[in-house]
Amino acid sequence: MSLPGSKPKSVVIVGGGIAGLSTAFALVEKAKRMNQRLQCTVLEAQANWGGKISTTLVDGLIVEGGPDSFLSIKPWALELCEKLGLSSQLINTNQGNSQTFAYSRGRLREFPQGLVSMVPTKMGPLFKSGLVSWPGIVRMAGDWCIPSRKAGSPEESLASFFTRRFGQEAFDRLIEPLVAGIYAGDATELSVAATFPQFVDLETKYGGLIKGALAQQKARRAPQGKGGPPRSLFVTLQGGLSDLVGRLVEVLQNEGVTLSLGKPVGRVESPTGSEVRGKWRVHLVDDEVFEADGVILATPAYISSRLLASSHPDVADLLGQIPYASTATVSLAFPKADVQAYLNGFGFVVPRVENRKLIAATWSSLKWAGRAKDDESLIRCYVGGRGREDILELNDDRIVALALAELQDMVGVNTTPRSAHVFRWAQAMPQYVIGHRDRVKAIRQLLTTHQGLYVTGAAYEGLGIPDCIRDGTDTAHALCAALWEQAS
Repeated sequence: MSLPGSKPKSVVIVGGGIAGLSTAFALVEKAKRMNQRLQCTVLEAQANWGGKISTTLVDGLIVEGGPDSFLSIKPWALELCEKLGLSSQLINTNQGNSQTFAYSRGRLREFPQGLVSMVPTKMGPLFKSGLVSWPGIVRMAGDWCIPSRKAGSPEESLASFFTRRFGQEAFDRLIEPLVAGIYAGDATELSVAATFPQFVDLETKYGGLIKGALAQQKARRAPQGKGGPPRSLFVTLQGGLSDLVGRLVEVLQNEGVTLSLGKPVGRVESPTGSEVRGKWRVHLVDDEVFEADGVILATPAYISSRLLASSHPDVADLLGQIPYASTATVSLAFPKADVQAYLNGFGFVVPRVENRKLIAATWSSLKWAGRAKDDESLIRCYVGGRGREDILELNDDRIVALALAELQDMVGVNTTPRSAHVFRWAQAMPQYVIGHRDRVKAIRQLLTTHQGLYVTGAAYEGLGIPDCIRDGTDTAHALCAALWEQAS
């Protein structure tokens, strides 16, 4: 950047996933609005940008290794796409054949219509689905009369909260598989206040989840971009989510941001002694050193912990207490004629009580347009997760064989795929366990005593792409305020 003014401030962002790149974008935007000069550097240890966003284009397939879409009801990703000129590339899920299923008691059963974000608002479809027995449905209806918890009650796990409101069977068959699909976690460990605070709010405000969901449903409208068409709940990009990463990289380079791949950082040191206005020092493992007025760690919490262990052990200790789960995705391309009779809707989830190896499967070529050639079907399987990470110790061939065996047994698919693509994500999913919100609050509070140091990303206040973009933007604005507004 070459705006007029005093000597430019320098910022180093460690981590080139969506959090780090969107933070850099927000920094550039904010510095321009403030008419300030900025030197921004983004360091990424790996050979590619994007972190868990990883799209492979091969043999007419669009294969997503990590996330395949993002929520449209959280506006931050849509807004970023609009700023980057990508809105015309956004696509909705296919409108026809949009059912979702759960594997339960030996077969696939359709998730009932009227299940609004895990809360049933229509009992008829629930009766027909067979997912929950009649006694279980009667127990769910008890949500209407079960009193709210008293203010100041101990923090509750997801399992405890939904079992208390809906009963054990409804939790096991309806709620848990949806939670596992999002967090790859164990609901007995995850905090409901940290993962789904809206449900705690529904209970507090309306006295029950069903009452609250019905009240909110009346006011709900289809989300849409500014001046754009209505969006489905999940949206993606026509060419794959890596197009978002590629466009961000292009824009940042045009703005003069220094982007460096293959640059693993070893440690971060703060200004010492009497150097109140000294520089932060970012030491790479090859002994190269970057100096900066501000540092943002957009790395997983355990990596940020390691980077700060020697200089800021108090922050490092708290960061190291955030647990992670490991997962893998297996994308399989089949001749369409061999599998189309078995595929219906968008895919299915698997309750943990079924004791299967598969967490979920998506019929990618049915859910999204253009994911495979006309004569092919693309299926994406999810394995691993909290307490089931041993699957990742298998080699690729065995993981593929396991996924195929599960598809054959649960769905009936019994044919050889034309191609298979395995993506492993070791320690990739932060777990918002009991105490997570207090831990994050303590981390943020400690960081206020280390002026110029910030953390951002999926480990703190939201796993999804929109959450990472929002947190990165907030972090960028906070750093700009510290660099310029408070200094003036």
